[in-house]
Amino acid sequence: MVWDPATKYRMLLEINNAIVNQTTRRRLFQALANKISQYIEYDRFSINLYSEHTRSLSYFAHADGINPKGISGEERPLEKGAIAQAVIRSRKPLIIRDLSSHSYWESVRIMMAAGLKATMAYPLTTRNRILGSLHVSFKRPPFNMDSLADFLNELSGQVALAVDNMLAHTELMAVNEQLQQQKCFLLEQAEDGLGAEDFFFASQSMCEVVRQARLFSETDASLLITGETGTGKDRIAHLIHHMSARRDALFVKVNCPALTPSLFESELFGHAKGAFTGAHTQRVGRLEMADGGTVFLDEIGELEPYLQAKLLHVLQDRVFERVGDSRPVEVDCRFIAATNRDLERSTRDKTFRSDLYYRLNSLSQHIPPLRERIEDIPLLVERLTAIQSERTHRVPPQYTRSSLEALCRYSWPGNVRELKNLVKRIVLMKPGEVITGRDIEALLRPFQSNPVQECLTLAESERRHIERTLARTHGVVGGAQGAAALLGVPRSTLQYRIKKYGIDPAGFGNPAARSGQTPGVT
Repeated sequence: MVWDPATKYRMLLEINNAIVNQTTRRRLFQALANKISQYIEYDRFSINLYSEHTRSLSYFAHADGINPKGISGEERPLEKGAIAQAVIRSRKPLIIRDLSSHSYWESVRIMMAAGLKATMAYPLTTRNRILGSLHVSFKRPPFNMDSLADFLNELSGQVALAVDNMLAHTELMAVNEQLQQQKCFLLEQAEDGLGAEDFFFASQSMCEVVRQARLFSETDASLLITGETGTGKDRIAHLIHHMSARRDALFVKVNCPALTPSLFESELFGHAKGAFTGAHTQRVGRLEMADGGTVFLDEIGELEPYLQAKLLHVLQDRVFERVGDSRPVEVDCRFIAATNRDLERSTRDKTFRSDLYYRLNSLSQHIPPLRERIEDIPLLVERLTAIQSERTHRVPPQYTRSSLEALCRYSWPGNVRELKNLVKRIVLMKPGEVITGRDIEALLRPFQSNPVQECLTLAESERRHIERTLARTHGVVGGAQGAAALLGVPRSTLQYRIKKYGIDPAGFGNPAARSGQTPGVT
């Protein structure tokens, strides 16, 4: 058959109309194969994609027709496809009327074993870029091969445009998927209350913590933050990220206790499409999501030793592989870890790898518990009440002096997190009401220490008792209503004890006056 220009134009137009609205690789390829088969009686039709980065071939979609044993559908080195290699390197068509004349190529011998006798291959190029190759093979060479060659030469340009558009569409969908994951992640962070608006302090100890945070924000060295549960380790980590040069990239939190061995690699490293049942698309892991930003490893001490080794490899090399993918992925991110455990003791007990501990502990920062910075409590109560009232659209309650004293006397085993939850309950249960000391004691009574109390040294018990008394007297030591009188000791004796334990009475001043001061607010 000889096709005149009008016939070829009509055929190309029909093929174009058949593929223009296809939205997936498989549908595009199938529509193309179905339409071409109406004009060409081929026995095998395929499109190879070429990756210049990995110098490898892969199918755009499944091949149509004969499937020779030994020609894999998986990604394979360019050298494994001799015909495709010749076409891609030369960027010129290759027409072999008799495959036996090229039997020195292994891939040709495989085709011949499947009964194929002839093949026609064309480069797919667009914008001076090679995308891959188009192949049409036959059991019996067609009589009109010259005319067919001209038609396929024109068709290859049309197919190259369609393939290029589909690849761009696929890449765009992958980027959109990644953006959706980042959006969901950021929404989760917002729901966790990780904003700087509820990070307040007035104590000298927290001023020192923030001073150190500013220094640590100027480096990319790994940082280990220690402190009891609820002290705000995650907020300090977020503050350091916000003050660093990485502030425009993501701050990605990883909850280590939630990472089981089955989830660890997929969650942190991501996975390739088809890596396991249910992996319908490629998933970007937390580390890749944090590229250019900061990874916060919360409660790192809870991570199983088996998983610690995998994490250590990433910290050392900044390289990992997605699940189901052998290609290395490089990542540029800073690691900040946090724990409420004594990791140094854990290394001695062999429950935490010493090499991972030293890698994370390049810099360290300790967050003091709330009971050691009770001067922060009135300010925290005031600001947290305002925030919760605004969020819940309720009138803020009013706190009396006795209520603030009761809050300062409490030991706060849950630290700032416990205080925040208490304030939220007060706002919801008593909007616009006056909160007294009795109200606070009633709310805290279920959480007071049970008969099995922590064992304190005599000195620690004395120090805490003095602090609670100073909180009641607002830092007044002498006088009829001073701490010395309440404790029943001479003023000089109490002053000696205060100096011995390093207590600053000024830090227990009038709560209302302190809340009016300009605190350290990030």
